[in-house]
Amino acid sequence: MQTGPKNLITDVAGLKVGNAQDDALKSGATVLTADQPFTAGVHVMGGAPGTRETDLLAPDKTVQQVDALVLSGGSAFGLDAASGVVDALRAQGRGFRVADQYVPIVPAAILFDLINGGDKSWGENPYRALGRDAVLYAAEDFDLGTVGAGTGATTASFKGGLGSASVVTPSGHTVGALVAVNALGDAVVPGTRHFWASPWEMGDEFGGFGIANDVSKNWPKTKLSAHNTTIAIVATDADLTQAQCTRMATAAHDGMARALVPSHTPMDGDLVFAAATNAKPLTDPVADTLMIGHAAATCLARAIARGVYLARPDKSDLVPAFSDIHRKP
Repeated sequence: MQTGPKNLITDVAGLKVGNAQDDALKSGATVLTADQPFTAGVHVMGGAPGTRETDLLAPDKTVQQVDALVLSGGSAFGLDAASGVVDALRAQGRGFRVADQYVPIVPAAILFDLINGGDKSWGENPYRALGRDAVLYAAEDFDLGTVGAGTGATTASFKGGLGSASVVTPSGHTVGALVAVNALGDAVVPGTRHFWASPWEMGDEFGGFGIANDVSKNWPKTKLSAHNTTIAIVATDADLTQAQCTRMATAAHDGMARALVPSHTPMDGDLVFAAATNAKPLTDPVADTLMIGHAAATCLARAIARGVYLARPDKSDLVPAFSDIHRKP
């Protein structure tokens, strides 16, 4: 396997990612967009999701493409980040055309970071502005770790964060993942510096610590609370239908289960969007989509580990950053 040149979801040509955050708030928003609308699907496996416009991603719905996808902190308040994205895209003349009006199609998902030590005493919901700013910052290059929707994210043992990764499939299609890691469980094997995702690490993208020699048979550590949810986007340049995107999102959840223990719990809203730019045709619809699904799962596992590995410490943190405890060998 080989990563794309940036090892980011934007190795899928045409995609851009923008992040906006408020460090005092300890929260933020992340947007994935492109110059042209793209096909999208979604699959939810967590028990406590928070979403906007996900129903229209079903294969039987009229609108088959979207203008952007949003990941945000803020719980239900964070859904307003999508309103800011809609405002910014409308100002750019983007959206589904109805007569002389343009309606940007922007599905969104949120995570819960309201009790992470940040200042939440706002008088006006800040997420609309964060969503608008994220669009303005959208680019092929973007930071990982304590940025965007991952700014105030946590796991059971360490800070969470924003992660991304990519890979090129045997058919020549590029697949990438983008994730805000805010899990009830852990990304690291308890009592070690080894990530659960280590078997799929490429190079030393999250430290090169290797695979744990042993795994505890005890019950896993959790936050055992409501301030959770890992939300992600997987993307490809393959020419996929909305139904095939939905299948890709479903397959990608395997990566979440490989990288977070436990995952898909009643107190997580674990969700994966899938996006396809439709730039490259499938040469073998069965073999190509099989490998694209596998690539999405491995990319998501790697992206989760990268998000935790690259989180930056802050004096107001309630849990340590991985780098506070473990150093690269």
